Amino acid sequence: MENKEITILSNIIKRRRSIFPVSYTQEEVPVEVIRQILESANYAPTHKLTEPWRFIVFRNEGKIKLGQELARLYKESTPSNQFLQKKYDSITEKAGQASCIITLNAKLHSDKIPEWEELAALACAVQNMALTAEALQVGAYWSSPGMIADLKEYLNLGEHEKCFGLFYMGYHNEESREAKRTPIDEKIKWIES
Repeated sequence: MENKEITILSNIIKRRRSIFPVSYTQEEVPVEVIRQILESANYAPTHKLTEPWRFIVFRNEGKIKLGQELARLYKESTPSNQFLQKKYDSITEKAGQASCIITLNAKLHSDKIPEWEELAALACAVQNMALTAEALQVGAYWSSPGMIADLKEYLNLGEHEKCFGLFYMGYHNEESREAKRTPIDEKIKWIES
């Protein structure tokens, strides 16, 4: 027998999808809503309470400049015979379509715990953000283009900080779609003796 809270949570988890900037409307996501989404990130599990997640929110002209920097890095790091003008243009277009872009950074405490555990904590924080965004009817998706490896200076990250992705957000009119998942029973082994 399911209680009401579990049913609500389960529905949010099953509804959550990556919603891409091309589907975003021009309606701005208010700062209070962005803060609410980020506040939920702060309650992710974290080994030894390192709370490694660090976020930088880009809005308005800030997100446009971030898009331009990402496009510049793409052009700079791509051999001319592999460079695609369409991809270059899409980087800045996505920045313009999003209401905000949040960089997903982690402060790594390698002296305390392994990097993978810090990254797992960041991923849990991002999942909290994605679920909260879904509950608030805000489209979101985690992007991790190769250029993020070169954003350290642009983001003014500290010595032990690293960018692991971009979280695009915006209101949208996209129809809900069913998840494409294989049955969980195919992914479980039970050992009882």
